[in-house]
Amino acid sequence: MSDSAREGESLLFLTDEQLRKGIEAMFFAYRGFTSDPDRILAEQGLGRAHHRALHFIHRSPGTTVNNLLSILGVTKQSLNRVLRTLIEVGLVESRVGDRDRRERHLRLTEEGARLEARLSRVQRARMRAAYRAAGPGAVAGFRQVLEAMMDEETRPHYEALRDKGDRGGQ
Repeated sequence: MSDSAREGESLLFLTDEQLRKGIEAMFFAYRGFTSDPDRILAEQGLGRAHHRALHFIHRSPGTTVNNLLSILGVTKQSLNRVLRTLIEVGLVESRVGDRDRRERHLRLTEEGARLEARLSRVQRARMRAAYRAAGPGAVAGFRQVLEAMMDEETRPHYEALRDKGDRGGQ
């Protein structure tokens, strides 16, 4: 049995301490992953909720408020506060639906697209550096772990975006 096979087999029987170390690594990795965007957002008086909305509106231009609610898993009141701010500062535009006038469709403005690109650029740079340091096998394994931790109700949103990217989307 190869060393990597033995190591993989031993990971099937993780101790609570090993799991705690993984949890702590995720907390600190998330802190690092969000630190650069947090600084950029703070310059404009915005926060992580605004960033998440910008990200998913960018990924699905014209998405509805209801779809965004489903993706983000937040309350309507919470999302409305975030969207109101993004619209007021000129980063997002909201249009009434053509077929259903009750729907609001969301798009980034040019300024919103520039901010989203800046936020995304710093996160991609951090992720690219981490992936390069870890190597291709670790990249695939990391993605598998993240996908295995997703809740079933959020998986369809992730898969739709993943498949969109696989077809040459951004």
